[in-house]
Order: sequence, then C-alpha cells, then structure tokens
Amino acid sequence: MTIDASNLHEPAVRCGLERLARGEGPQLRGRPVALLCHPASVTSALVHATEVLAGPVGAQLVSLLGPEHGLDAAAQDMESVAQETGAIGHVPTYSLYGDDIASLSPSPAMLHDAQWLVIDLQDIGARYYTYVWTAVLAAEVALQCGVRVLLLDRPNPLGGLDEWVEGGAIEPGQESFVGLHDVAVRHGMTLAELAHLAIVERGRAPHAGLEILECAGWRRRMLQPATGLPWVLPSPNMPGFETAQVYPGQCLLEGTNLSEGRGCTRPFEIFGAPWLDGRALAAALAGEPAATPGLRVRPLGFKPMFHKFAGQRCGGVQLHVREPAAVRSLQTGWALLTAMWRLGQGAMRWRSEPYEFVADRPAIDLLAGGPWLRAAVEAQAPLAELLAAQEPARRAFIARRRAFLRYPE
Repeated sequence: MTIDASNLHEPAVRCGLERLARGEGPQLRGRPVALLCHPASVTSALVHATEVLAGPVGAQLVSLLGPEHGLDAAAQDMESVAQETGAIGHVPTYSLYGDDIASLSPSPAMLHDAQWLVIDLQDIGARYYTYVWTAVLAAEVALQCGVRVLLLDRPNPLGGLDEWVEGGAIEPGQESFVGLHDVAVRHGMTLAELAHLAIVERGRAPHAGLEILECAGWRRRMLQPATGLPWVLPSPNMPGFETAQVYPGQCLLEGTNLSEGRGCTRPFEIFGAPWLDGRALAAALAGEPAATPGLRVRPLGFKPMFHKFAGQRCGGVQLHVREPAAVRSLQTGWALLTAMWRLGQGAMRWRSEPYEFVADRPAIDLLAGGPWLRAAVEAQAPLAELLAAQEPARRAFIARRRAFLRYPE
C-alpha cells in the first residue's frame, strides 16, 4: 500500500493565512499591504505571515503593525511597547500599544499608502483579550482612509457553541480596552466574526471594504486540540490550551491584589497570595460542585519570579482541566472571588491602580462590565444568583451574534 506522506500531518482546519498562501482570497500580488500580526500569525507549518505575504502571495509589505505585547510578544501585560525595528528588511514597524489610549489606533500615516490592511491575529475567545479590539480599531482607521481590510480568520480555541457563551453585558460607560464593545466575556466567536460585529454595530466606519477569509474545516463544537493546528504563544502568559480554557474566569484576578500566576510557569492556572490558605480554598470550592465544572482544584505553594509578590511564597491552588467541554471558567472565576474574599478576612482588595489606561474606575468593574460583580462578591451573593442575574444579557448577546456567525456547529 502506498502512503501519501504529504497528507500525514494535514490539520483538520486550515486558517485564513494558509488559504491565502494557497492562492485563495483576494489577489494581493504586487499590491502595497500593511500587516497587523504577532508571533502566532503562522501557517500549520509554522511559516509566519510576513513570509507568506512577501513570498507565495507576492504582496509588497509597506508597514508592519504590532498589538499589545509587541510584534514578537516579548512585552509583559500593560507594558508600553516602543516603536520597533524592522522585522523584514527595512519595512517600517509600529506599535499599537504605547503610553495612552491614542496609541491603540494607527495613524493614517502608519499605513504608508497601503491598498490593503491584512489582519492576522490569534484570539483566545475572551472579551478582555485585547487583540480583537486592536483589530477593530485598526480596521476602522483603514476603512475611513479608503484602505480595504482583509481579516484572515483563525479558530476560537474555546469553541463557539451557544452553550459555551458565558457572561453578560457591558454597562454603558464601562467600555474600555478590555471591552471596547458590548459582548459576552466568553463570546464564542472567531476574531473575524467578532470584529465584523463590532465594526458594524459601532458604525464608525464603512464596512463595505471589509473582507474575511474564513477558516476551512472549522466547526463551532471544535476546541483547540480538535483543529490539529500547533499552539504558538499569542502572548507571554498564554503557554497552552489549558491556560486559555481557564483565562475567561482567571483574568478577573487582574482586578485584585492576588497573583494570577504571572512569574510562574502556569499563569492563570496557578494563583494565590501570601495570605491565602490553598487547602481552605480548595475545601470551600469542593462544597459547591457548580463552581468548578470540568476542573479539579489542587492546593499548592508557589513563588512568582516577577509581577505581584515577586520572590514571596504564596499559598494558592492550581486549576487542572479534566473535561474541556464542561469547563465554564467564568462561573468558576466568580465563585473563586467570592470564596477568596471570605477567606481573606480583609486581606483581599480590589486593584486601585490605573488599568488599561483607565484611572477613574476599579479594574474589576472594567473586567466585569460594571460594578455588579464587585458588589456581589462583597455581599457574598450565591453563585446561582450571579448566574441568574447575567442570564438575560447572555441570551441577548447570543441572539445578537447570530447574524455574524460564519461556521456550522
């Protein structure tokens, strides 16, 4: 029997970049193109978008744009990224994450008279993950300038079924770079689907010049392992799929004085504080099975090498993903905050420092979409009450997003 070796490692899904490399999508040969990308902008063979566009696609790269963490994703969270040196020859490169809100959008000059802005960013599937908002802001500027926009789509690692959508609305006035537009926390959309929704609903730019090159083979019930695609760190503290699974709930810790595990090898999966008793926390969660669907909780001690509590021993727990399809990390995050507030006996506090360029509201309110979560945690509201309160907004978002979904179940 003859085996076709070329198909042995063919992934189940081909991302938009891969399809572009194979000659699908708009013809960009010889066209001046600006590219918004990061290290995870690769084909299944790990060929980067810059090489694909300059090589088989034959585009003329005139500008490179980098999101939060930079083109090489070397910068830590909320670390200002200076203008970078050219990644290919003498192509001008620009940071879209500087010292202020204005830095989050490109100026028209940064596009260098491009005919197309190509956007290829791997999202994680949580509202706070800023890459989708960088894509929206960049696309709006390009469309306002008459530059066509091509979104090269990628799978949502957390899948896209209605039942996997978590979280409610962003209250008016609570928009920020961790929620530029009113969407659910775990939104269940690909980056292109969500960006399209936001661009249309925000109405700040024409969207007739927006094109999407979809993934081939992706289904909404697929989690990351089912795609067959390699995992490339899209940001410094997102080392693997398990991290992404717990991130929608665990990112809430950024709004507190607890360590979310940055400075450790398993950020967001490991978390705690010097004053936290991990065994007591694990026991508290064990008494409420609805708090940790799909997860197991293990007490541990750890010492972050940087970030919060650097060099100090912390007590805490590690979340282990046991049943990926059952994980509902946002409701786990709500339950964790409530339990840790109680166990901390006054030691747990809300972050008061500026967060994502906002200084007049607590970070936890920006992450939650309003002050409701902070009030509920302090009042020790039951988890069932939080879920019930957010359910109408969750269902409303599921209905709103339907017109923008591009992939079958």
